[in-house]
Amino acid sequence: MANRFVRLSLFSGFNFTGRRIDFRRGGVAVRDLGAFRFNNVLSSFRLRNIAIPRQVTLILFSRTNFRGAFRVFRGSQNVADLRNFNFNNVTSSFILVGRRLTNNEIQFLRRTGNLPADILVINQ
Repeated sequence: MANRFVRLSLFSGFNFTGRRIDFRRGGVAVRDLGAFRFNNVLSSFRLRNIAIPRQVTLILFSRTNFRGAFRVFRGSQNVADLRNFNFNNVTSSFILVGRRLTNNEIQFLRRTGNLPADILVINQ
């Protein structure tokens, strides 16, 4: 239920400019942003849960299949410049859910590859 209120806009440029891809629900995992011709170009994003702003988690990964370096963003927010997080133009996969994942849940996911329930996985 909470996933239907999640919104994510990815931008290729800083300050929400350039090419844009929108996701209008949570519970989405993209194994390879190459499927959208968006691999290693993410520079800014807007993240929202319009019903309960604190209940959203976005995990960006530097490699496909949810591997490599990662950054976690919890709660509704606008990130205008991923250089501030040392993560500009490196995102190759991501997981988006309409709740706050704990650090333990994220470590379990990274260790096992098991995604949370109700996740739509997009493969290339």
